[in-house]
Amino acid sequence: MKLGSKLLVVLCLISYALSAQVNEKAKKYGEQVSEAALRDNLSILASDAMEGRETGKRGQKMAAAFIANYFDELGLKAPVNGSYYQPVNLYSVKSGEVYVKAGDSQYKNLDDLLYFGSGNTNGEVTQSVVFAGNGSETDFEQVDVKDKAVVLFVEGMRVTNSKAITMAREKGASSLLVCNTKTQEDFDNFKSNARGFASGGRLSVKKPDMSSPDAPLFIISPAMTEKITGQSFEKLTALADAGITAKAMKKIKPTTVQIKTTAEVQTVKTENVLGYLEGTDKKDEVIVVTAHYDHIGVRASGEGDLINNGADDDGSGTVAVMELARLFTKAKQEDNGPKRSILFMTVTGEEKGLLGSAYYTENPIYPLANTVVNLNMDMIGRRDKEHADNNSFVYVVGSDKLSTDLHTLCESINSTYTKLDLDYTYNDENHPSNIYRRSDHWNFAKNNIPIIFYFDGIHDDYHRPSDEIEKIEFDHMAKRTKLVFYTAWEIANRDQRITSDKK
Repeated sequence: MKLGSKLLVVLCLISYALSAQVNEKAKKYGEQVSEAALRDNLSILASDAMEGRETGKRGQKMAAAFIANYFDELGLKAPVNGSYYQPVNLYSVKSGEVYVKAGDSQYKNLDDLLYFGSGNTNGEVTQSVVFAGNGSETDFEQVDVKDKAVVLFVEGMRVTNSKAITMAREKGASSLLVCNTKTQEDFDNFKSNARGFASGGRLSVKKPDMSSPDAPLFIISPAMTEKITGQSFEKLTALADAGITAKAMKKIKPTTVQIKTTAEVQTVKTENVLGYLEGTDKKDEVIVVTAHYDHIGVRASGEGDLINNGADDDGSGTVAVMELARLFTKAKQEDNGPKRSILFMTVTGEEKGLLGSAYYTENPIYPLANTVVNLNMDMIGRRDKEHADNNSFVYVVGSDKLSTDLHTLCESINSTYTKLDLDYTYNDENHPSNIYRRSDHWNFAKNNIPIIFYFDGIHDDYHRPSDEIEKIEFDHMAKRTKLVFYTAWEIANRDQRITSDKK
């Protein structure tokens, strides 16, 4: 580190040490974060009446209207040509006939596998199969995947965003056959959760080019994996865990699959919901506070409760945005408004691939050059198993990725006001869950805008109908909301703008 850089860090730390005193105005409003208000708004947003808030569906439209009406009642400016709605046209590739054949078995979309992709194969095509293990960079160095059907093991629910799939496509794979479960029961559960996403087609901000689509992605079961490769699941797992080698692959008998996909493009109309609070002498600089208000809708089949109400994901973050809007508006009405402007934005399409925030960053209402920071909340109302005995924590992701200044501020604000345990487990960019890239802050970070992501971890009710309001811990949620409030207050009112370390 150069001497000048060391001096800058020292001065920054001294500055915060001197300024890390309670701001009585901030505390006046921060302590008014209301558990009752959070509960009241969430009881509406996460009710059965909202039908799971799936992007483009009736329930999502109802939720948007509820949020827009709330912003209107607060008196926030409607910043999109006099409207609180930023229209977002998304494109859905609706699947027709889709299947994969292996030997004498035929596997159909939605019944035996889940298909995520676009384009038509123009009939049935035959592809050679290769196994690429866990899809690490080393694995791909050992096998040639170009023009092949690539079998991969990828852990987690959101396999469509995995690095392994991205690398396989970049290396020219013709199709991807991904197993993300170890038992048939786990696969059936995943299929039930993701069926609506697969059957509705993958959404995108840009209209797909059906003439040159991405390599199609199929999520398959362990049994189908065995059938396609001609190898036992145990042997494949052992090969993957040991790391793929060219020598080991030569011992696997070559196989082929026959694939057919058909699809057509449909337009899905949805909207981000924005409310704007204008600042004073630094009003051209904007803080963007976000959460996604969409969820995954209603399960297509099954018994019992089929509505995914998404109380934690992300009803919790959405009502926290609403509560912050209420408190900052109240402060302004009492002549304590922020110096910088604040855009309160609840985005659509997060569950479909961070699409609402992607659309905003490509079509910003306020210039990205003037956007100081993004504070994003996604799931802040629960606790995970790792914190079963701790009701005073929050996972913090991304605060140090682009701005040393922002990270120092984050720590200082917490120690001054809320004293939560800040857990940075998911801040590791190599963490298998890849959380840094899995919520809407990512689209701001990609544009070199400093971000902080607040998150409560993964629990057993994630993407299930059991993610209900009865399981929300409102006292804990209120603490996290206060942390975001105090952070936003400091950023909005400090003399110097938060800056990115990357120029």
